[in-house]
Amino acid sequence: MLYNLAMIKKLLDRIFKPKNNKPDNTRSANAESTQQLQSNSKPNSQSNRPVLGTKKPARKNTELSKHQASKSGALTIYHKTHQIDRTLLSSGAHKTIDGLQKAGFEAYIVGGAVRDLLLNRIPKDFDVATDATPEEVNRVFRRSRIIGRRFRLVHVLFGDETIEVSTFRGSHLETDGDSKVADSGRIIRDNVFGSILEDAVRRDFTANALYYDPSSQEVLDFHNGYADIEAGVLRMIGKPETRYAEDPVRMLRAVRLSAKLGLKIEASTQAPIAKMADLLQDVPPSRLFDEMLKLFLSGHAIESVSALREQNLHHGLLPMLDVVLEQPMGERFVMLALQNTDDRILSGKTANPSFLFATLLWHEMLAAWETFQAEGHHTIPALHMAMTEVIAIQAEKLAIHNRYTATMKEIWGLQPRFEQRAGKRPFGLLTHPRYRAGYDFLLLRCESGELPMEVGEWWTAFANAEGDERAAMLQADTAPKKRRKRSRKKVGGAGSTSGATASNTTSVNDSE
Repeated sequence: MLYNLAMIKKLLDRIFKPKNNKPDNTRSANAESTQQLQSNSKPNSQSNRPVLGTKKPARKNTELSKHQASKSGALTIYHKTHQIDRTLLSSGAHKTIDGLQKAGFEAYIVGGAVRDLLLNRIPKDFDVATDATPEEVNRVFRRSRIIGRRFRLVHVLFGDETIEVSTFRGSHLETDGDSKVADSGRIIRDNVFGSILEDAVRRDFTANALYYDPSSQEVLDFHNGYADIEAGVLRMIGKPETRYAEDPVRMLRAVRLSAKLGLKIEASTQAPIAKMADLLQDVPPSRLFDEMLKLFLSGHAIESVSALREQNLHHGLLPMLDVVLEQPMGERFVMLALQNTDDRILSGKTANPSFLFATLLWHEMLAAWETFQAEGHHTIPALHMAMTEVIAIQAEKLAIHNRYTATMKEIWGLQPRFEQRAGKRPFGLLTHPRYRAGYDFLLLRCESGELPMEVGEWWTAFANAEGDERAAMLQADTAPKKRRKRSRKKVGGAGSTSGATASNTTSVNDSE
């Protein structure tokens, strides 16, 4: 009986006891080994990057971000502190973040969009930074394209909206990467990818080195940018002299952001600007033009121009613009034009870059026009020669697009026609495709004192009048009449005509 009980007990133990049950000390050792392996892993390295199509839960991506933030020393700012309303993000921004995170990658809203949201401004556009390479981003989104040479980016398209996606940048000093630096220190090409920490170091200002994850509603702050925004300070990351040498356009950007956002440029960030302004001469004209457009179309062009003059940056940007601004009438005209542009943008209207640059360069064009007339050229040919010369001078520094220069020439070319208020010429001018732009330009000239106000008032009344009232406004036509060429009278009948034709034909054949 005792033997049977022992056998039954042994059988029950064999059935219900878990297989491969290891001692507690072994399980503890395995746990420590796993923890050590996880701590030694590098989430941003190419070898550990998830394969496209291997989806990870959003929660795991968030945990990874927190791990990197704590590892790299970033400050995590939670929603209850920053109060960013993620509903202000565009649908394209949400879809881009979601698509990348579902594919197993990190993705954040970065740069100016985060800065503007913290300043209670609605961002103009949204940029995304990720650990996915351009090729991987391109495979995630069907409607996307890789662009850029200096640094490759991906444009992801959602209807009319374009989201710019950049891969985390690495150091351009890496010898084995696709990077090139000029002797002056300016970065020519930097297709070098890295970690989120390296990417934050490569940003220009602390206010732009903020990474917002809409899914967790957390902001990663690597360089105390949140505190600088709260304090109203614009501060360069790293040594300003080095950063300006890497990209001289950062000097213009500092002026633009300071004027636009009301941030005070920090002392050490501002100090090198005046003495390093000549570095802008080494910047490609196309980049300089794009930055000038942003500056003048920011809605704070008046403040920007004043800041340019204070930092000694206006010399050479628009050749001789500094001379124009020193002339009472020229400065008044330019400032009126900039104020007009600011008012339109701040009221939600569009502003035409062609009109803006036409106003900025008008007094230089006037001076060239007078010079060519003094040399004996007729009025209209001299005008066209002056337009060509001024735009050619600009092309040496600012690559103004042809679509803008063509409209600029039309606006300038209409100005002499506004002085003709007799005969049929005013009626023809009203139907010109650029009449409205030319008319607005005329009003600026009148308001600045260049022309009598009566000229602008006449055209305003003429455009609003109708029929006989408009005809009664026309001035007496005192211009000399052009002599018409009199056609030769035909002599004789049909025979004579055919004879003349035959004669002409013979002479042509003889000349051959």
